[in-house]
Formats: sequence, structure tokens, C-alpha cells
Amino acid sequence: MNLIDELTWRGLIQDIMPGTAEQLKKEMTTGYIGFDPTADSLHIGSLVPILLLVHLQRAGHKPIALIGGATGMVGDPSGKNEERNLLDEKTLEKNLAGVRKQLEKYLDFDKSRDNAAIMANNYDWFKELSFISFLRDVGKHITVNYMMAKDSVKKRIEGDTGISYTEFAYQLMQGYDFYWLYQNLNCKLQMGGSDQWGNITTGTELIRRKASGEAFAFTCPLITKSDGGKFGKTEQGNIWLDPERTTPYQFYQFWLNAADTDATKWIRIFTFLTREEVENIVRQHEENPGARFLQRRLAEEVTTYVHGKEEYLKAIETTDKLFSNQSASPDSLSIEDLETMEGVVKFDFSKQKISEGTDVVSFLAESGIFPSKGEARKMVQNGGVSINRKKVESLQLTVDSSLLLHEKYLLVQKGRKNYYLVKVD
Repeated sequence: MNLIDELTWRGLIQDIMPGTAEQLKKEMTTGYIGFDPTADSLHIGSLVPILLLVHLQRAGHKPIALIGGATGMVGDPSGKNEERNLLDEKTLEKNLAGVRKQLEKYLDFDKSRDNAAIMANNYDWFKELSFISFLRDVGKHITVNYMMAKDSVKKRIEGDTGISYTEFAYQLMQGYDFYWLYQNLNCKLQMGGSDQWGNITTGTELIRRKASGEAFAFTCPLITKSDGGKFGKTEQGNIWLDPERTTPYQFYQFWLNAADTDATKWIRIFTFLTREEVENIVRQHEENPGARFLQRRLAEEVTTYVHGKEEYLKAIETTDKLFSNQSASPDSLSIEDLETMEGVVKFDFSKQKISEGTDVVSFLAESGIFPSKGEARKMVQNGGVSINRKKVESLQLTVDSSLLLHEKYLLVQKGRKNYYLVKVD
């Protein structure tokens, strides 16, 4: 199966430029994707472009991971309703280092390979380019009419906030990236999310007009959730690839709790399982949906790929301790169990307040489990809070020393999936 056919059945092709499939069949092709360093870690939405590069390399082609040291200073307006805050130099450097480290984990940079991956930073060529040179050598080749026709620009101009010249110029910068890589690294392909199509085609147009060359492109769909929620978001925020930001247990739980419709789609996108393997897994799941075989396999594959087998097994262990026997007494959890649980959010709480006794709403807010007493009260009234695996039935509950596990712990559950360990000192 060729690369485009492989990506098509996985649901990873949306827009494709004519001739792209033929180019990939003809010769080893160098292709790139850009990653702007808006944070010091990528999140699971970034896994899709990472996997596109991995598929490209597995198919025998040469991937370039481009970090936007220059474009990251400007901000891409694509998919944004308002101007992004500009990053200071120190933050940008920290973000660049974090993103670079993560990308190195997934691609093969062994220079002995003909198709060894390349890491590039567009600051390397933009730092020497003056504003006048950019206007003369790049701006003259692309009309304002052409740029304003792009959806990313049009939506912002028609919206309330408008668009600054800084962000308006972003597509020219990205277009120049493609041109520079084409001229210097023989890069003929750019990939990205569907929201990048306008920026990508500006690059192919610049190559055509400025270098009389031919370049190619395709995009993948933006990942969505069947319930309308934003992919990669939970109550706690983004699901990050950095284990310091999102623990492997929390990462595992995200995939494990996917809806059937989402899991059926995501197992094709986020794993390297073959078509036959995926179809067998989906078939087994449909025979017994309650066993959640599909979600378990999805969670196993993605967690292992991102965090490794050992962290996956730790996530399984924590999941079993928290969920496998809800009827068991919490006293069955040892001090070591409680202290070493991965992914459980931990808080400290005043020993004096517990000794004197405090109402449950104050405890939930002051411990940090809820941001306010109002939200804590509402969740308790809706039956969404448990302490030591026992549902809190009344707002009048007093949290005191009699509830402590091993004389200094409280295991609190918020909703179905969020666990907190409160340590009383």
C-alpha cells in the first residue's frame, strides 16, 4: 500500500494537491511540517502532524520537522479569533528546547540513512533577512488580493477583532519557509492540518512564481469529538505530551474514556495497527461493547508509544487500584499505594482544621479540589463527590480525623474520573 492510500484509509487526508500521489510514487521525496513553539510541550493535537512525518519516513521518504523560531514570534492567525500574545525571547527559547526534545523522540535522525530526518529552525534563515529584502524578494510575488482570499485572513477581517499586519504577513513567512526548504534541501512537499491549507498553498505558489518550480501538498482533517467538545481538552485543560504536564495515568485515562464513535476513528489515526488488526478490534468491541476492548487497546497503543511500556503498566496499575473494586474498603489501600499512585492529583491540608472539623464544602474549596465553594456545593448536591469511596450525601458532612486513612490521608473523587489524594500535615 502506498503512502497516500495508507493515510486515506486512516482518515488522514483531507485536501491534496494534484500530482502529489504521483510524486511520492516516483522518488524519495523530502516533506516537512512546521511546529510553532507556543508552549514548551506539544499536546496530543500535535501527535497528528508528528505521525504524518513518521508515516512519511516509514514509507521511505525524508521528513523535516521545522520548528518556528521566527514564525513563533509572530503567531499564526489560522483558526484563531483574536491576536495571540507575542512571546518574549526567554520563553521562546524554553519552548523551542522543549518542542525540539519531543520531536527527536519520534523521528529517526540517524545520518547513515538516506532518508534520515532533519530538524530545522526557520529563525536560521529569517535572522539574516532584512525587512526590505523580504518585501522585494518575497512580497512582490504574492498579491494582497491572493492573501485576503485565504479563509484564515478573511474570517479575521470580517470578525470584530480584525487582523494586524503582523499576523497578516504570517502566510508570507510560512510560504517563504517552503521556498527556502525547496531551494536548499530539495523539499517538494508540505503537510499539515486542514486549517493550514491557505498558508501551504501560498508556499507552493511562491515556489512556482519565484523559482519556476513545482511543489506538492496535502492536509489532514482537524480532529473532532463526537459530543462536540474540543479534542484534547479535559476539565484540567490540554492533554500534553510532556509527562510533567499530563501524567501518563491522566494520558491513559483520556483515551480509555473515549466514546465508541471517537475510539473507532482514533484507533486508525493514532496507532500503527494494520487495517486488518483495527477491523478485528472493532469487531470484537461490537460483540461486547461493555468490555471496552476498543478503548483499552487504543489507550495501550498510544500511551506506550508516547510514554513507553513501563509508564503504561503503571497507569494500568493505578487504574486497577482506583476503579477495579469500588466496593472494597479504602483501608485496603496501603500507605505505599496511596503515596505512589501515578496521576492522582495531590494536595496538602491543615491538620488543625481536620482536628477541629470543617464542613465538606469548605474542605473541598480550601484543599484546591474545587476553585470555589459554589462549585463544590453544586457538585455535592448533584451527587458527584465521594470521600474514601463513599458518596457525600449531605452538605452538612463534617470532614474530621475520623475519616482519615492511615491517620493522614483522604481519597477524594470528583465526577467519574478525577481522583485527588489529600495529605493532612
